[in-house]
Amino acid sequence: MTPSILIVSLIFLGISMLVSMVLKSKFQAYSKIPLSNGFTGREIAEKMLRENGIFDVKVISVDGFLSDHYNPANKTVNLSTDVFNGNNIASAAVAAHECGHAVQHATAYNWLKMRSSLVPIVQFSSGIVQWILLLGVIMVNTFPQLLLGGIILFALTALFTLITLPVEFDASRRALAWLNTTNVMNQQEYPKAKDALKWAATTYVVATLATVATLVQYILIYASGRNRN
Repeated sequence: MTPSILIVSLIFLGISMLVSMVLKSKFQAYSKIPLSNGFTGREIAEKMLRENGIFDVKVISVDGFLSDHYNPANKTVNLSTDVFNGNNIASAAVAAHECGHAVQHATAYNWLKMRSSLVPIVQFSSGIVQWILLLGVIMVNTFPQLLLGGIILFALTALFTLITLPVEFDASRRALAWLNTTNVMNQQEYPKAKDALKWAATTYVVATLATVATLVQYILIYASGRNRN
């Protein structure tokens, strides 16, 4: 790793850690504020699915902190134990957000379809791309094609993170629109749920910026190596 890439990585690592700390503090604070109606995350998820005409998606509990996700392969909304059983603002926000992905899937949301199509490619490249890039940087003056190959693979990861942004923002938009029109939250609770989802989305923005910045650095190294040959 070159000094410039190391510096960029450290900068975004610091930003990412700061955002993660704020996110965790937000969710911890909002998890201590119970919903006035007492709904759990599971009940909210099932209610949102029903009201969106989705009856073939299961809501299940999984281990881990903020491990919540929607799995389009088996049509399950996977909620962490605290969210699944929790009857607080944080649980409601997370449950509704993950159901937002289920609604995207049910309505064939284009960005989600594009993201899903890239998953196998990114899973394959993620295991080898860093090694190819490292060797490519070392051999840039003698075998620049290796670095170019690594850049192409890494560009797919960058594309994946870019596509993830509209997918995540749209899921939150759908969640907040539903929360604002149903009886799940009152006027005091809704802004807190909106704030929680805003900070969750910020983590994706930081990750995307870091990936794109790193990609640019590798492209500059490749171009510099080509110019010297």
